[in-house]
Amino acid sequence: MASERYTIAIVGAGPGGLSAAARAAETGASHILLEAAPQLANTIYRYQKGKHVMAEPGQLPLRAAIGFEAGTRERILKTWQQGLEKSGANVRYRAEVVAIEGEQGKFRLKLADGSEVRAEHVVLGIGLQGNLRRMEVPGDTLPDVQYQLDDPDAYSDETIVVVGAGDAAIENALALAANNNVIILNRRDEFTRAKEGNLRDIMRGIDSGQLECMYNASPKGVSELGPGHPSGKRLRLEVKTKDGVSEVLCDRIVARLGALPPRAFVEGCGVVFPSDDPAAVPSVSPRYESNVPGLYIIGALAGYPLIKQCINQGYEVVEFICGRDVEPADEGLLRAKFAGVPGLTKVNLAIVQIRSNIPLFAGLTPLQLREFLLDSDIRTPAPGEVVVQLNDYTNTFFSILRGSVHIQIDPQDPSHTVKLGVGKFFGEMSLISGRRRAATIVAGEDCVLIETPRRSMNKLIQSVEAVRRTVDETFLLRAIRMHIAPDVPEDDLVEVAHTARIRQFAPGEALFKEGDAADSLHLVRSGSVTIAHEIGGREIVIAYLPSGNYVGELALLTDSPRTATVRAAVASETIELPGMVFRELLACFPDLETELKAKAQARLSASARMRGVKANAGNMIEFLVAQGIGEATDVLLIDESLCVGCDNCEKACADTHKGTSLLDRRAGPSFASVHVPTSCRHCEHPHCMKECPPDAIHRTPEGEVYIADNCIGCGNCEQNCPYGVIQMAVKGETEKPSLWKWLLFGQGPAPGAEFHSEDKTLPKKAVKCDMCKDQSGGPACVRACPTGAAIRVSPAEFMAIAR
Repeated sequence: MASERYTIAIVGAGPGGLSAAARAAETGASHILLEAAPQLANTIYRYQKGKHVMAEPGQLPLRAAIGFEAGTRERILKTWQQGLEKSGANVRYRAEVVAIEGEQGKFRLKLADGSEVRAEHVVLGIGLQGNLRRMEVPGDTLPDVQYQLDDPDAYSDETIVVVGAGDAAIENALALAANNNVIILNRRDEFTRAKEGNLRDIMRGIDSGQLECMYNASPKGVSELGPGHPSGKRLRLEVKTKDGVSEVLCDRIVARLGALPPRAFVEGCGVVFPSDDPAAVPSVSPRYESNVPGLYIIGALAGYPLIKQCINQGYEVVEFICGRDVEPADEGLLRAKFAGVPGLTKVNLAIVQIRSNIPLFAGLTPLQLREFLLDSDIRTPAPGEVVVQLNDYTNTFFSILRGSVHIQIDPQDPSHTVKLGVGKFFGEMSLISGRRRAATIVAGEDCVLIETPRRSMNKLIQSVEAVRRTVDETFLLRAIRMHIAPDVPEDDLVEVAHTARIRQFAPGEALFKEGDAADSLHLVRSGSVTIAHEIGGREIVIAYLPSGNYVGELALLTDSPRTATVRAAVASETIELPGMVFRELLACFPDLETELKAKAQARLSASARMRGVKANAGNMIEFLVAQGIGEATDVLLIDESLCVGCDNCEKACADTHKGTSLLDRRAGPSFASVHVPTSCRHCEHPHCMKECPPDAIHRTPEGEVYIADNCIGCGNCEQNCPYGVIQMAVKGETEKPSLWKWLLFGQGPAPGAEFHSEDKTLPKKAVKCDMCKDQSGGPACVRACPTGAAIRVSPAEFMAIAR
């Protein structure tokens, strides 16, 4: 068959490809758009019927010869079809490209039907959906296991498990829930990768009982039940959870786990990938050109999966090919971020410098990095300026682009510092553990930092395996040095860190038990643990340790069995260091061994004292841990032997918070004379922060968790809080009783009456204890107690008193 010749051949009629074709037609450039499917935008065509498609990022302007705004799948496809026809674009459907050969000016595109297209330039906009991820567990190819959902209305009265926590999984689960019993499996404890609208919808669906969610859960294996099974179901799904392995009987599994680049085809075109990571995408220039001159890559294959970004790139790539300069749509936003950095007035130069200077981001493509930077801030602190303060509860992540920072090792001697230079990062310990900042860090000369919010950094960690691996390795090394071997040079700990592994424990699960052989040491990375002895035939808790502490060294130092049972107080992670490696480290550094033995002896003495006390002392600690103290950073306790029931604490709370008391003194359990009222624990990893669409819940540097005014009243935080300390109140100032207004004007509640609006149409917002963060005297409830019965205290402090 004779070859056709064009200036531009566009492969793939997704958002990027059809945008490129429309722009080429609009400008009169010779072109052809080749699509393997019988219709345009095949990925979106295969979205579930009625799916709402979002137009994010919201701050990014749209430039295209075709229209796009948020709406249903059907409306968007119709808009694009009409726009493409109106543009006069040259489109060929059922034209699958199987190979691309040649070079710039002389490319040959071979089609499945044996025909050939020649072009001077090629634009690849093929996306990823042709290469869907599988569950990679036994039974993941059984007939009732599927990785795509075209029409949710095709299924009814089934029990369906949706595996995944991204937008596609959420949308499928919600649509299927209309006519089926749906369970969604999320391998993490929140939906961090979802768009705000989907996040809000899935949480409402879970809260209302429309569907069920299994958090911290992942598939282990699938098997067929066979006809006639008593349950009437077709599949058995084994699920790994934090509490062990459970079984779910279901009719169907819909796994929406994303997709991988079609690597074999792309590499066959001569394109080079930056790493062997299966999820890696090709690197392209700021003009979207690959390492093959004249071959351009746009859209999801280039690391930009959002529709608006794809459309913008389709427009821009045609401009570049035709020799017209055009700034990327996000250029102005990024330029503003770098405006205060000398020498980085051009965004492309800044991108190059970031990838060159910071190894953590070297594996990101320029397009991925641009998207990441939209969520980050560029800071230029003055020399000596404090960047993070010791014991602050901030949790942003910092990368050093230029200059250096100095970590103050000794709080009593600010001159004793360790320098971190270009390419290093810090803040990962607070990001992961949820605990206070471990040190004060000040800026050095010519310091330029990239500060990234917790949610954005977690999204990157979960999306890019190389980033997750680097952050984890750095955390291991720094944690071992900070908590176990502070005087050992970092280089001598690298091999030690490589032998360590991260372990996860469910609440109540044992790290090890009394009498076990000693084979490792555990450093608590997040969460907290309890230490217990068997006394009088019972396991009695004698101590509580939050993250940042280590356990298991006693038996290793004395070469004896375990002297206590250690259990996770809440869902926890530890860094497990093999015993053999630990002993080798001590052999190399005798001073470290001497220091650790002294600390071990102190622990043994305390343990011996606890064996002689009554069981009630341990029961007190066990009771407090059961009330969530294990994940708290600050807790309100009331000594019932001193409390006179005056309720001054509640009244003071209401006076401080616009008439609404955020404390319920009477509610909550008691043990002995210690009462735990219903009041915020200010958790180290606040449950309320998870799935907050407007990101309205924050933590002050001092640790108070509070809800900002941009709360939209979705109620996710109220549902997520396991301690019932969040309530929904009418937005704006709550009216307080006023004698004058009531007597003279008949307005407002009567004196002594509590104001409750019955108008359900009024907007609401979430309210909770904020520890009176704006009051100089501290929490009003404590200040108002006439007998000193109410105290606010950190768990570690109170546990020490209880012991």
